[in-house]
Amino acid sequence: MSGPETPEGPDEFGQIAEFFRPLTRGEPGAFDLLDDAAVLPDSGADQVVVTQDALVEGVHFPPGEAPEDIAARFLRVNLSDLAAKGAEPFAWLQTLAWGPGWSVDRRRAFARELAREAEAFGLVLLGGDTVSTPGPLMVSGTFFGRCPPGGMIPRSGAAPGDLLLVSGPVGDGLLGLQAVTGAIADPKGRLARKFRRPEPRLDLREVLRRCASAAADISDGLVADAGQLARASGCSIRLELERLPLSPEAQDWAARQASPEAALLALATGGDDYEVVLAARPDHRAELEEAGCTVVGVFHVGAAEVLHEGRPLDAGAGGWRHG
Repeated sequence: MSGPETPEGPDEFGQIAEFFRPLTRGEPGAFDLLDDAAVLPDSGADQVVVTQDALVEGVHFPPGEAPEDIAARFLRVNLSDLAAKGAEPFAWLQTLAWGPGWSVDRRRAFARELAREAEAFGLVLLGGDTVSTPGPLMVSGTFFGRCPPGGMIPRSGAAPGDLLLVSGPVGDGLLGLQAVTGAIADPKGRLARKFRRPEPRLDLREVLRRCASAAADISDGLVADAGQLARASGCSIRLELERLPLSPEAQDWAARQASPEAALLALATGGDDYEVVLAARPDHRAELEEAGCTVVGVFHVGAAEVLHEGRPLDAGAGGWRHG
């Protein structure tokens, strides 16, 4: 890790020692963050699954969010990728660029919450890089998980006739961002919490390994992410919007909109839900529904279809596109 000294408190090496060395939790392969490399913990015969993602202030979350919420969101959205692969997370590497206004107190608050979250999810920090930037805060992580041999669930395993399912409510991420920015009321704070601290569906690891033929987490929007599964698998989706599982808050919001189908389409394309979208053979339906998953369509041969009560809708890009 390298970077300039800061006049506000400990220099870069002091920050590493104070903020981030405790996050290694004594893992020998992290070498107390004193080395420029690390050794992954022995995974035995397991597959090691790797994912990487970055968050940029003002792009992936609004400016001015609390350091604790940024730290929690950073870990959780990355763990969501591993959850969709059926992997058990165990370690990460981190690149962190402090932006202007990140005083030593804000940095400590970020590190403290990162430590709490990492311990709760069984993660150890193996290393990375810490720098400063004149631009907004940026934090990027490479996360490692374990799967039994052949157990990782790809995007490319869906087949025509497979069911299209989601693991939980759709649209709360979109509404959560609106709640965080004050665009909609959120008296119980549940929507804002869903955006700031999404729950990676690690609880579904075993049932996904048994039942899912393809899976991804819903970050860009259900329509977009389901479409990515279909494209990777050489087929298409038929998605029925009236089947979407919605939270009570999303149901209330949709009921207040002028067009029911436009409201459902917005929820299905909004993104940031961090539930799992998956394909499964029909004979796995009962087990997946018992685990809380909902059938919202099928994979088929032909053009992609997004329907509301049998009527086709134009879903556009289907969600967020990275430019």
